[in-house]
Amino acid sequence: MPSSDRTPPGEGNKRERGRRYEQLAAEYFQHLGFDILEQNWQASHKEIDLIVGKYDLIVFVEVKAAVSDDYGHPAEKVDRKKIKFLVEAAQRYLVEKKITGCDLRFDVVTFYKGRLEHFPDAFGVE
Repeated sequence: MPSSDRTPPGEGNKRERGRRYEQLAAEYFQHLGFDILEQNWQASHKEIDLIVGKYDLIVFVEVKAAVSDDYGHPAEKVDRKKIKFLVEAAQRYLVEKKITGCDLRFDVVTFYKGRLEHFPDAFGVE
């Protein structure tokens, strides 16, 4: 009988694929002159895929990917609930790191049909 602590079929591949996309997004931002401040930064059960900085700008980046049209464009997965989690995690990051006096932005990077798409300032904080 198989062990109950095994990773479900395909789940490891999905997680691994997600990490690869996050790494590609990090390389993209480095190419744009940003420093990688954090990757997969955790705030309890909330996670920020990528935090990058350049001069006095900090960008919190959500990375999404889709290999087919079955569930729509990957940017559509960044819904109100996800935005709320990202904003809360970003606030916690700023407090923990004692960061003040800088510009902030939330970007979404998608990988869709083999192409990287960057949505700078994808949403604001209400």
